[in-house]
Amino acid sequence: MGKLGKKARKFAKKNLQSVLKRKRKMKPMFKKKSSRGQQDAFDGQSQDETNLLNGRNLEGEDIEGPSIDSIFSDDESDAAGDDSDSDGFLSEDSSCTYVPESESGNHLEDDGGGGSSLLLQNREIRLELAKENKRLRRLKEKDPEFAKFLESYNKGLEELRNDETYSDEDQLSNLIMHSENEDSLNLKNAKLLTNSAIDYWCKVVGEQHNISALPSLLNGYRAACHYGTNSTSAFDASSSYSIQNSKTFCNVLMFMLREADNIFRGFLGVSSSSCSKETVLDLKNTAKWKSLKPMVKSYLRSTLFLLNQVTDSEMLAFSLTQLRASIIFFAPFPSMLRRLIKIAVHLWATGGGTVSSCAFLIIQDVALIYSSDCFETCLIKTYKAFIAHSKFVKPGFYKHIQFLRNSLIELCSLDVDKSSKKALVSIQQLAKILQQGLRTRKKESIGKICSWQYTNCIDLWVMFISANISDSSLQHLLFMIIQVINGVAYLFPGLRYFPLRLKTIQWLNHLSSSSGVFIPVASLVLDTLEYKIGKESGKPGKAINISSAIKLPKHCLKSRKIQDECILSAIELLTVHFGQWSYHISFPELATIPLIFLRKFHETTVENLRHVVKRLIDQVEQNVEFVQRKRDEVSFSPYDQQSVESFLQLEKGGGGNAPFSQYYKSIMEKAASRGLLMNEKLTSSRKTRKTGKGE
Repeated sequence: MGKLGKKARKFAKKNLQSVLKRKRKMKPMFKKKSSRGQQDAFDGQSQDETNLLNGRNLEGEDIEGPSIDSIFSDDESDAAGDDSDSDGFLSEDSSCTYVPESESGNHLEDDGGGGSSLLLQNREIRLELAKENKRLRRLKEKDPEFAKFLESYNKGLEELRNDETYSDEDQLSNLIMHSENEDSLNLKNAKLLTNSAIDYWCKVVGEQHNISALPSLLNGYRAACHYGTNSTSAFDASSSYSIQNSKTFCNVLMFMLREADNIFRGFLGVSSSSCSKETVLDLKNTAKWKSLKPMVKSYLRSTLFLLNQVTDSEMLAFSLTQLRASIIFFAPFPSMLRRLIKIAVHLWATGGGTVSSCAFLIIQDVALIYSSDCFETCLIKTYKAFIAHSKFVKPGFYKHIQFLRNSLIELCSLDVDKSSKKALVSIQQLAKILQQGLRTRKKESIGKICSWQYTNCIDLWVMFISANISDSSLQHLLFMIIQVINGVAYLFPGLRYFPLRLKTIQWLNHLSSSSGVFIPVASLVLDTLEYKIGKESGKPGKAINISSAIKLPKHCLKSRKIQDECILSAIELLTVHFGQWSYHISFPELATIPLIFLRKFHETTVENLRHVVKRLIDQVEQNVEFVQRKRDEVSFSPYDQQSVESFLQLEKGGGGNAPFSQYYKSIMEKAASRGLLMNEKLTSSRKTRKTGKGE
């Protein structure tokens, strides 16, 4: 038989039954089924190898980098150290045991523990079962044949039962019954905390300055802080209090929150004005501290637990204010200090109003008192909370975001050197995201930049740099953030992104004003005057507040009001820009190109805004003549830097004699009133929509 050709051999390898059988036998011997994760890793590795072989640079691809809020790592673990959860009920002095008199008052049941409610449910179930058993007995007496049928049926079921399953169920039911009995015993055997007992202990501790009754007060305070939570059912009967009524509950809470700090300081001999952690750390080896340490720990732990459970804003604000005075007592308990920072940051970001202010004061005090240990922790946690809560900004939430930003800037200003390092990492991440968007122009990359999280992060560092620009370590950050802002402005040139363009120009004006560095923003402002507005549709769209938006909805793109808003905003921004340099010796050259553009625009603009543009042109021309006239009178050379910088500084400090100064003030007043008017229109339009829906 002749040798098979090449095509025949290929066909035989693929289709002959003997070959296929051999492949099926050999396949499981050499290839085991891999897990899904291993297969994905293998696929990814092979894809990377293929890309490298093809000469593709993966760094140029749209790879998901770390997000803005995940660039900093912090220690989230609340390690149980000296202040672990093992310490609980304090041992009480038998000499201060209060003998209760007969008192009237309802017992305050602990619904959160679940003991009494479960007992009531069990009683109801047992009553129903007893009724059903009585019915079955009556039915058996009336119909004996039916009783025989039930007995035979029960015997058949018993044979089919799985003994292991039912034994497990019996054990589970026994455990449940045992826990219910323990809960009911704990509720019965718990010590009753009465109002007269609290008054007696408060008198002994507060007036007689005898701390022998303080453990009893702290145990009652602990019971009040844990009231209504599941942890109350975990307390032993010998180490728990049952609160008599709401008056007792309020009495023990108010006394301990108001007087605990004074009691601790008085016993240790620490003055009320002392705010140094070393004051407490120096007392660690003394006998007074060793006797008082469990009580301080109990008070701090109970208060932190209370802050985690309370939802009433007034009670939260009061508790935070009182706890703030005792921050130095957290020094011997580092894990409780970390827990305090975590709780305070959460309340600062989510509380709103007085709660946020009180929580920030605690964060600020912790950063000041424990600067070497806790400043970076406070900074990172507040930064992450700010970024997390600035993803979505509604008009009503915008003021809270501004409060978070301002308070975070105040925290960063406590240590500019450490804060500038974190700012550098954050700005570099902003630059990476911007480069990715400019390079790929993909929807996902563009969406990261045109987002509230990105813009609020820029806004944060712009305000931080402006507030601390005198520090030399921030000069390189100034030029980095200017480049990022310019990149954002040129990435979104269209009308729909007019609010974002507006913010970029405002940032640049703010940086220029605070740093004294000239930043050319006139071209960015004049670009907004070239937006083309389509024909206005007949249906009026929803009102929008540009200050609380970063992108215009599509229905606004054909609105004549948006065109008016663009022109008025451009005039305001140019006025701010010219106002910063109205006394500078180079103002005539600075205003030349903008004046040429404004004169052309004045001829083509809408009729109702021509007088506004004309007034700006006239005021700029008058200021050019004023500076030119003063410049002709000087005798120094342009190379004399000191004389150039002092040019017209006397006129600038004397109340503003330049023609542009008065115009600048009037425009700023109108801008403020126009902003208020826009907010009023926005709220009124919402009210009309709500009433329309209600009708």
